[in-house]
Amino acid sequence: MKRFIVFVAGLLALVSAEAKDYTGCYANLASPMTKVTEPVIPANEVNIKDFGGVGDGLSLNTEAFKKAISALEKKGGGRLVVPQGVYLTGLISLKDNIDLHLERNAIIMASPDKTLHVKENNGVKEDKATPLINASKRTNICITGEGIIDGNGAQWRPVKRNKVSDVEWKEFTSMGGTISSDGSIWLPYGLKHYDNIASDGETQEKMRADLIRLTDCKNVKVEGVTIQNSPRFHLHPVRCENVIIDGVTVRCPWNAQNGDAIDLSNCRTVLLINSVVDAGDDGICMKGGTGASGVKAGPCEDILIQDNTVFHAHGGFVIGSDVSGGMKNIVVRRCTFSGTDTGLRFKSGVGRGGKTEGIRISDITMTDIKEEAIIFECTYIDKKYNYKEGSEQKNQKVEFAPDFQDIDITRVTSHNSKTAISAHGLEGLKCVILLHQERYRQGQLC
Repeated sequence: MKRFIVFVAGLLALVSAEAKDYTGCYANLASPMTKVTEPVIPANEVNIKDFGGVGDGLSLNTEAFKKAISALEKKGGGRLVVPQGVYLTGLISLKDNIDLHLERNAIIMASPDKTLHVKENNGVKEDKATPLINASKRTNICITGEGIIDGNGAQWRPVKRNKVSDVEWKEFTSMGGTISSDGSIWLPYGLKHYDNIASDGETQEKMRADLIRLTDCKNVKVEGVTIQNSPRFHLHPVRCENVIIDGVTVRCPWNAQNGDAIDLSNCRTVLLINSVVDAGDDGICMKGGTGASGVKAGPCEDILIQDNTVFHAHGGFVIGSDVSGGMKNIVVRRCTFSGTDTGLRFKSGVGRGGKTEGIRISDITMTDIKEEAIIFECTYIDKKYNYKEGSEQKNQKVEFAPDFQDIDITRVTSHNSKTAISAHGLEGLKCVILLHQERYRQGQLC
């Protein structure tokens, strides 16, 4: 009997004390969907201060985080507690079975020293910065609590003159930096107190990284924290499986260049609920990769998005622009968009298009939408994938064209939108767009 009791106690010690049952979220779905399960985090706990962490907003805590995570890894995992304070740091790389837990009034702040965010391999610096919080091929990782993760994005992002006031422009230029020859853009290159990491401003601008990027990970949970002011995308799981995003707040200036809030790239089995977004670019965005590499990565599949609120963003819920891996069995329901540029945004272009299957969107409330409540844009093209208009397009090889279909949109109410629905495609290029609407009348979508 004694042996049995010890065995049971050992099992209980492996389970996170805050485990939730998310089964109820999946009620009344039109089609079956794989349900998420909680990551399993051991009961071990350490405090960042025990490893030299200092939350004074001045001391660098990179080594403290590294040592604390290493200590937990040796124990098989556990919770790393970050108490009240401002913890300036370089890179934080999560390991298996780790919960990075920020207590109330705790802030993890990215160091403004860009050199701390670029890894070296055999003495050679990489050509792009690494996300502040990162993990690759890890299992059971969590970021939880009531604290804030701040990417110090003003040290990285370009600023367009026509998107800021005179006062804001002076604040940026007082940091030093470089202004383009035509005066239209300020780049944080040549700042007064920090070294550059590239030979010129444009090259350095392309080195910007996400704030949190989790790649090829299984059993992920991000809960309760505020994620803000990223150099680029804020929360970006890539090719991850079994992901829970619950009660997260993502925020940055409305004009933050490439300031996507939550991007899911080629992810499977995801629950995104109870979260609030106020971002500079897309709000909640599904991405499927471009071309053959996107197909290889597979689709965004079995994703449930509900009870979220998006304030400023280029789009409230977005698919694209890279969709080549496909979108399959995605449900978006009971969400509110207030003040977004567009509401439901489907965007892609030749070279990055793909097929959508089983997209079910319902009970969406929108207000003060600057442009379209619903938009399908099949001409979303950048320099890499340029489909020429005119007589030449007939002889041009078309691969990975947008294929938006099997999209069911019901019970959408939008007040004060410039346009209800619009769809754009290139002349001579067949783009499949099949939209089922249950209701479309003045007063519901106007």
